[in-house]
Amino acid sequence: MKNEAVLVLIGLLATIVAGGTVFFHAVEGWSWVDSYFFTVVTLSTVGYGNLVPVTVMGKIGTTVMIFLGLGVFALAIQQFGHVTIQRRLEARRKAREAQRNDSTT
Repeated sequence: MKNEAVLVLIGLLATIVAGGTVFFHAVEGWSWVDSYFFTVVTLSTVGYGNLVPVTVMGKIGTTVMIFLGLGVFALAIQQFGHVTIQRRLEARRKAREAQRNDSTT
């Protein structure tokens, strides 16, 4: 995935988290921190259960956020893992190459 795609992915994730936070603050009447916390806990599938939407709109909004956000969240985690592994493999390749160059000279 190219850098532009990573930036789009981060932007989408930030938009979903911000949108969820504003939505739950407005619909459920939760504090900003509680709304943010519920959004992140729901998207990450942790689901502590200490905050639960009680309004119909809150329940529908949670469902929509799960369907839209879970895929983006999972893709972001996958991409982070991919980039980390690629960097390690590249560092290992360079170290082996340097070792070969040292042993041949």
